[in-house]
Amino acid sequence: MAQSRQDAQRKSRAGESVAAKHKQLEAFAQSADSQLTTNHGVTIPDNHNSLKAGPRGPTLLEDFILQEKLSHFAQERIPERVVYARGCAAHGYFELVRPMVDFTRADFLQEVGSRTPVFVRFSNLTGARGSADTVRDARGFAVKFYTREGNFDLVGSSFPVAFVQDAMKYPDFIHALQGEAGNDIPQASSAHDTFWDFASLMPETTHALMWLMSDHALPRSLRMMAGFGVHTFRLVNARGAVHCARFLWRPRLGRHALLADEAVKIAGRDPDFLRRDLWESLEAGQFPEWELTLQLVPQERAASLGFDLFDPTKLLPEEVVQPLVVGRLVLNRNPDSFFAETEQVAFHPGHLVPGIDFSEDPLLQGRLSAYTQAQAWRLSGPKHHELPINRSLCPVHNFQRGGANRLQVNKGPVAYEPNSLATGAEFRVDGGQQGFQTEAVPLESPKLRRRSASFDDHFSQASFFWNSQGPTEKEHIVAAFLHELTQVTVQGVRQRVVDNLAHVDSRLARKLAEGLGLPPPDPKAAAGRAGFRDGRHKLPIEAAPSLSIEAAVPTGSPQLAGRRVAVLVASGVEVGAMRVIQQALQDAGASCSVLGERLGSVATASGQQLAVTQNFQFTPSVLFDAVLVPGGPSSVEALAASGDALHFVLEAYRHGKPLCLIGEAVTLLASLGVAADGAGVPGLVVGRNEPPARAQLAQDFLAAMARHRHWGRPGVASLAA
Repeated sequence: MAQSRQDAQRKSRAGESVAAKHKQLEAFAQSADSQLTTNHGVTIPDNHNSLKAGPRGPTLLEDFILQEKLSHFAQERIPERVVYARGCAAHGYFELVRPMVDFTRADFLQEVGSRTPVFVRFSNLTGARGSADTVRDARGFAVKFYTREGNFDLVGSSFPVAFVQDAMKYPDFIHALQGEAGNDIPQASSAHDTFWDFASLMPETTHALMWLMSDHALPRSLRMMAGFGVHTFRLVNARGAVHCARFLWRPRLGRHALLADEAVKIAGRDPDFLRRDLWESLEAGQFPEWELTLQLVPQERAASLGFDLFDPTKLLPEEVVQPLVVGRLVLNRNPDSFFAETEQVAFHPGHLVPGIDFSEDPLLQGRLSAYTQAQAWRLSGPKHHELPINRSLCPVHNFQRGGANRLQVNKGPVAYEPNSLATGAEFRVDGGQQGFQTEAVPLESPKLRRRSASFDDHFSQASFFWNSQGPTEKEHIVAAFLHELTQVTVQGVRQRVVDNLAHVDSRLARKLAEGLGLPPPDPKAAAGRAGFRDGRHKLPIEAAPSLSIEAAVPTGSPQLAGRRVAVLVASGVEVGAMRVIQQALQDAGASCSVLGERLGSVATASGQQLAVTQNFQFTPSVLFDAVLVPGGPSSVEALAASGDALHFVLEAYRHGKPLCLIGEAVTLLASLGVAADGAGVPGLVVGRNEPPARAQLAQDFLAAMARHRHWGRPGVASLAA
């Protein structure tokens, strides 16, 4: 007993000693924040000069401080992701608003009001880390849920469909999409020979190509971009009932897109446009939100949908299976370290939790091994799950002790299971009903390398998507195809693409053939090529408004958080109405930037000074969502005499952006034949600088901004802007 008390006292003193040491180290660290040290804590006396043999002598190899700094610099980057290399991310939470106990036993989908921490990474599919944000591309939308049962990764996309059906073709697709092998040109662009050569020979890409050529491939903001789980998963409840499920993210701010002309210009002016937009919104406290919705189909009904639900090149229209709103995703904090979090985060479609299981989707199942290999290679070993951003919040217990870059320190001699030498709790018989249970699904035989005949339909859903687009969206798709295919140097490739598209829509194919100077499309030629399969599946509807950005009419209060408005001014500007509109915009969450011919300030009509924060010569209209031009005869006259200011307004007019022109400012559009009252011009708000009219002006401008774009404006075809 005495010995036991002595041992206990000794351990207590040791614990107190360790605690005291930790406190001393923390105090030292706080006091040494201004001191530079090596990675081992040695104070650096001089961070400007290496150790030399005399002031002009050679640098000495013994300078361990220099050696450590250069060594770290040389190795401070990890291998770039093969795909989705350029990205940004944010922290947030997922809040459940509907209990899903009837469909799944996943813990984070049970209790209404429960919040699950998340980390979300947005990214471009193609292009290196240094490419531009606004290129035409599919974008990654990956969400890591830190649940109480382990991490669940929903590795999604901005498109609801994939380009290929089987993982065997995924490397070929990516190699064709990326820069050509001989010179790695072009960067982050599908407009080249090898991509369209591959696509023209793989008709299964057709549906995703329609999405890629549409406005969905050019989001105005990541905050205004939808997300899709793409693959079909199985949800299993506590009673063993199974539902097939598709995951969808709906942005609360609505879906909005850039024009192709804007995207190209923004890439040159601000290649970080989308990343900056997300970062600045979070810093300003404007937290973006998405609804998580689930499309649920009882497993026994999956075969009656008119297409194969396990085919990743097919979507499940919302009008066919109404999505259930399950919860909301809120992003509320930027990462503290881009490298430690955004770059080192590792998503994996195989990170599931109990109650969520795979389907027989061959692309999903094939991706599992690829992600495992990629993360181990990129993050230098199998222990990347121990990095802080990847670490599970729930307890982790296994006997995987080794591995490069091990962070966790495990005690004891045991590195195997079952055992009776650790806690003893590991000595058990496997086969219990706790934890993750793989759904027992009957398998077909024999083994063979063949796809199901139900995957043969490559064109009906591409036609369905085309039929769901509005008139302006169809014009944009045609223009996108023409732009891409004019960059293709091999006429035979262009002809194959057009022949394939004849199976989507004959008028679309004819327009492309005419624009490319090709013979009329020949559907029979496409049908005679190797690999062509034209099974036709029939959906119960002809088109889906949910697939159209143009058809998404805003309801309720305008969602303008983060929208940017340019205010063009010159000396003599009248600011009465401008102030009222600025305040209304600020109350709605939008921001205003005052642009002039030079930075500094301009004199208002009342003799006051108005601060000018940006120059309209170097800050183009494509970086803004709307334009406001206050009145004042001398101010408007000066703007009309400036080619840069006039181009700014006309370019915004051409791009369909909301315009508010007060008083004399409407004359800036006189060359287009626009009347003084702005009649007949969608999205143009015109009024006088009179107190009774100011509040209405502000409300009309906000309503115009809520629609984002306004098409059908007179004189657009003649504009060179």
